[in-house]
Amino acid sequence: MTLEVKISTMADVRKAWQSWSEEHLEKQRLNPFSDDFDYGHAMSVRLQKGDCGYGRPQEGSKTEARGQRARRHVHKEMEELCLTIRAMGVRGRDGRRRVTFGRLFEHYVRVSDKVVGILLR
Repeated sequence: MTLEVKISTMADVRKAWQSWSEEHLEKQRLNPFSDDFDYGHAMSVRLQKGDCGYGRPQEGSKTEARGQRARRHVHKEMEELCLTIRAMGVRGRDGRRRVTFGRLFEHYVRVSDKVVGILLR
């Protein structure tokens, strides 16, 4: 096992600080709640419809992480719903299981608004 020791010079520390400072200033220019917000600049660098990443949260952001967690949660609920349908559904002539919406939700007590929204699509 090798331990690596990083020795930073004052120039390295200064360079890192300068880089962080410039990134922060750029974020403030794009933040509509900042006193440094620059509308013209923000409009010139924003994504347009059809651009890669348009309509998606920034990679690595907390918003992206919350979305991924929510997606996993909804998938788990959908799996649970499918198991419920398999257990209480009636097999049709075509071999598929069927259950009425009302009967399903009499037994499926943990109704999720997200799952209901998906079913109503």
